[in-house]
Amino acid sequence: MTTLAGIDLDQATIPDLRRAMDSGQLTSAELTAFYLDRIRLLDPRLHSVITTNPDAPRLAAASDDRRRARGLLDGIPVLIKDNIDTADRQRTTAGSFALAGARPAADAHLVERLREAGAVILGKTNLSEWANFRDRRSSSGWSAVGGQTANPYVLDRNTCGSSSGSSAAIAANLATVAVGTETNGSIVSAAGGNGVVGVKPSIGLVSRHGLVPISAVQDTAGPVARNVTDAAVLLAVLNGPDARDPSTDGSPARPDYLQFLDPCAVRGKRIGVWDATGGTSPETVAVFAQAVERLASLGAITVEVTIPGLDVVGRSELPSMLYEFKHGINAYLAATPGDHPADLAGLIEFNKSNADTEMGHFGQELFEEAQATSGDLTDPDYLRLRAEATGAARRGLDDTLREHRLDAIVAPTNGPAWRTTLGKGDDYRFGSSAPAAVSGYTNVTVPMAFVGPLPVGLSIMAGRYSEPTVLALAYAFEQATRVRRPPEFLPTS
Repeated sequence: MTTLAGIDLDQATIPDLRRAMDSGQLTSAELTAFYLDRIRLLDPRLHSVITTNPDAPRLAAASDDRRRARGLLDGIPVLIKDNIDTADRQRTTAGSFALAGARPAADAHLVERLREAGAVILGKTNLSEWANFRDRRSSSGWSAVGGQTANPYVLDRNTCGSSSGSSAAIAANLATVAVGTETNGSIVSAAGGNGVVGVKPSIGLVSRHGLVPISAVQDTAGPVARNVTDAAVLLAVLNGPDARDPSTDGSPARPDYLQFLDPCAVRGKRIGVWDATGGTSPETVAVFAQAVERLASLGAITVEVTIPGLDVVGRSELPSMLYEFKHGINAYLAATPGDHPADLAGLIEFNKSNADTEMGHFGQELFEEAQATSGDLTDPDYLRLRAEATGAARRGLDDTLREHRLDAIVAPTNGPAWRTTLGKGDDYRFGSSAPAAVSGYTNVTVPMAFVGPLPVGLSIMAGRYSEPTVLALAYAFEQATRVRRPPEFLPTS
């Protein structure tokens, strides 16, 4: 149990903390100092936090001085992934020393939203360098700046996704909530592997302004939390229109996702059951079957499904992202002040010149393939590939939901985390993130079970802007099962 001022921080929700602050039981300054001390104590074993914010104590004191809170997130310490721009005394590196001299001129839109809500930006979390878009043999959770993030449940196991630091830090209770980013699996896989809740929002719900890009079609940011309530609170702050990101035009404004959280939400819902493992993880198949039985006991009508078109998605997604990455990273670097390479070609040369630091464990195959693309985003080959990938993913989900009259589809998020073996790449056995990621639809993971000491998540996905539905279902499952338990920092298993 992790306690402060008589509050169990492993179990407390943001509304609980806000009530404690309003009553004088707790201050933001105390909570922020507690987390900064906990980071200093625990994070040398985890490498989940790249830097803490030197302004965090001041931000907490300012929150305490306000006569009236700006909302539930006022005074709450939040960690953000280090590929999200902040125009403060923190760096934004994407895990690479190539951006050590970058100085973003403005906060990312989501950081603006956090500051307006009074949140305390506690620090930046480690990540797979360049959000795992540099080489095919990269290790999830490794960056040159931050080192290798460890899974807090078993320290020699991997953190299973690019939002590794955000997920490991929240699992270890180094902040109240965190923000991750995802292109395909980086939030949900990391959250599932670290036993926390992760929300991959629909594209357009959260602005991508100020995110170091991979794909302008698939990139998004989203919440990481220890419970669905906190994820809902954070998502309500992060979302909103932004003129700098056209994808947010027409997105629904949902100022209060808490209104949808109902412990009885599963009752009467038609839920598709997709075994995405392909038989590769018998332990995961077993606990997934138990989770489906529990959903049925809560009143769900479960229907076994498969999602068509994933072979097309797998064939076309990466080639289209090579075009998008080159275009996006060149534009990001051109717009970002400071001392850093001017474009992707410069990043490639930086890595070659600093190979001992940057390429000791794996190379930059994806960088080089992206640089070799000859066209821009009007290139017919690119447009065909992107249309194939996105179209197949959307048809696969839309047709499955419609044909079976489903409210949502569930699948295992991850199997038990593998042992990290730097230089050999990730030992993924299966993945269920692609349909929602490539279509741009919503996906939420919630703790489902443990296989030995290692957590496994349940993914709940549905159509675009279906966050109210999937959050409600995740909350009902969470409240009925109470699966999550704090990590024990085991050295191995």
